[in-house]
Amino acid sequence: MSKNNIQIALVGNPNSGKTSLFNSLTGLRQQVGNFPGVTVDKKTGIAELNETSQATFIDLPGTYSLYPKRPDEWVSYKVLIGQDKTVKPDLVVLVADASNLKRNLLFCSQIIDLNVPVVMALTMMDLAKQKRTVIDIPGLERELGIPIVPVNPRKNTGIKELKKSIELVVKNKGVAIRPVLDMQELAAAPVNELKHLVPNISDYGAVHSLINYESFNYTAQVKDDIEQIVQKHHFNATKIQAEEITERFRRIKKIMDATVVQDNPLRKTIITEKLDKVLLHRKWGYVIMLAVMLLLFQSIFWLASFPMDLIDGAFGNFTEYLSKTLPEAWWSDLLVNGVVAGIGGVVIFVPQIMILFALVTLLEDSGYMARISFLSDRLMRKAGLNGKSVMPLISGMACAIPAVMSARSIENRKERLLTILITPLMSCSARLPVYVIMISLVVPDKRILGFIGLQGLVMMGLYLFSFVIAFAVAYVAKGLLKIKEKSFFILELPDYREPRWSNVFYTMWEKAKIFVVDAGKIIIVISIILWFAQSHGPSGRLEPLEANYTAAMEAAQSDEAKETLTFQYENDKLANSYAGIVGKSIEPAIAPLGYDWKIGIALITSFAAREVFVGTMGTLYSSGGDVDENDAGLKEKMHNAVREDGTKVYTLATGVSIMLFYLLAMQCMSTLAIVKRETKSWKWPVIQTVYMTGLAYIFSFIAYQLLK
Repeated sequence: MSKNNIQIALVGNPNSGKTSLFNSLTGLRQQVGNFPGVTVDKKTGIAELNETSQATFIDLPGTYSLYPKRPDEWVSYKVLIGQDKTVKPDLVVLVADASNLKRNLLFCSQIIDLNVPVVMALTMMDLAKQKRTVIDIPGLERELGIPIVPVNPRKNTGIKELKKSIELVVKNKGVAIRPVLDMQELAAAPVNELKHLVPNISDYGAVHSLINYESFNYTAQVKDDIEQIVQKHHFNATKIQAEEITERFRRIKKIMDATVVQDNPLRKTIITEKLDKVLLHRKWGYVIMLAVMLLLFQSIFWLASFPMDLIDGAFGNFTEYLSKTLPEAWWSDLLVNGVVAGIGGVVIFVPQIMILFALVTLLEDSGYMARISFLSDRLMRKAGLNGKSVMPLISGMACAIPAVMSARSIENRKERLLTILITPLMSCSARLPVYVIMISLVVPDKRILGFIGLQGLVMMGLYLFSFVIAFAVAYVAKGLLKIKEKSFFILELPDYREPRWSNVFYTMWEKAKIFVVDAGKIIIVISIILWFAQSHGPSGRLEPLEANYTAAMEAAQSDEAKETLTFQYENDKLANSYAGIVGKSIEPAIAPLGYDWKIGIALITSFAAREVFVGTMGTLYSSGGDVDENDAGLKEKMHNAVREDGTKVYTLATGVSIMLFYLLAMQCMSTLAIVKRETKSWKWPVIQTVYMTGLAYIFSFIAYQLLK
């Protein structure tokens, strides 16, 4: 027998414990998508209420009031106001922080006045107790006219009581709810006139229709009629909003005085205030922030290297097994070098994504992330960004993919787009193999002042240069982007508290799943295309090569000779493949940068991932097998490589040119896939590719021409 399904909207202020309650209620029965038209996570989950009923919870984005300013707040607003066609909740569960009750009651009282069924889930009771705040819950229920249930999602307490309250409210649905604020006192005439025009709407809902009717799902005729009401009664939305908030806080103060006993505000400073004196210090605060960022940055490398090596090794062994087991055929080559290689290219990023979001979630849950944004806001604003841009930029030095995803926390559309556009300029870990092998080739292993290594100094300079370029691009782009949206960096500094470990693991899993499923589809398709371009070519070129190779192998007397022939054949086959033909065709364009056609092929194959540069060089220079940046054989052969005129290929000029190109160019299809997903358009990935490739060409050209 099918169960009755109740749709419930889960709402609350940011940092109120809403996500923890959602996870506790729904467990693993969750789905993540996007609300139509916006890149905002739409989390839904199912919870059993009793033997005959179940509830579908929709976890709406956190918001402070029913006056939205950000895209995610508009999502919550339209659902609550009844203007979302896809989500029609039967009931609202409002999550309120008991330790900041006054602020939470503003949002709560607004929802009550919409005359929708409401249950309050009161969280953070332990923090309220630490602050010596005592709440008379039965008294608060009488004042607000709604059921209130204390819950602790971390300990899974109060969940049964919350479900029972939900059942009771659903049974009594249709009973009139006593409003907290009488809107008739503020705008009786326009409210009553609109209620005749739009039936079954509360007084407070009528006020919001008068304010935001242009954004509501009304017919053109109804919008014209509402506009006439607004003009007729000289309805001033700003004035009404200010009066409403003022009166609402007066009412909330009376409720608080009657039901809440708070400790003397002049008592000794709590631990949060003591910590903030150090962590937000005008000088030491920045030193501590840099130390935390450095630790975060290094941890992504330290912690991710082992699982990434395991994944790389596992896929390498699996590929080798398939190569030996499967018969020689086009479909087996496609499977091994196209599909499996594409999947491996997706999965190998997962450890970095999971670790980054775990560390970021720890910082958020502890309360320190808000402090980082606060400290960095002044510097970021000079480049058209804000304090919340710092985390995507820093994390972009590990991997641009999760960094772009983390830019969702930036509310301002222009600042979020600017952050996404410049984040790939940060020197990610995929560039490291290129930097290491080129530095070892062209930079002498010398010491400055006896202890500073020149090669290490060059490496650090590359990372600093990426920051300088990123800020310069943001500074220029802020004047070109014609997005007029006021930016207010209003930030709540939450109390410090122990992170919610269940939330950390849940976030790790969700972010990894979103990346693998959404970006993986595009990555695998492009990987197959790249496989085809490297494995195939015009028959007029490849057939003679294969015939000559077969004849030479039959005549070869030793294993060493056969191995040399195989390497030469693979090299010639690559040169005459479609990728090789493209490499030769672009050689005139890249020659001014100091590159030959082999480097051109590496530029093309590196689009799959920048670190492919080393593997491509290994094939081109007949090193054979899997090659990493520490392969002495490859380094020696690259060092000895010469052009047709006998000059060395890898000089200081060429090496610096290559490093600058890989630092600035957009050579990461997975990043482009994520940017497309986050911006919901191919426009911005295309712009990103054009401007980054243009910058890479210009700087590489200048470097080569000056140093050659």
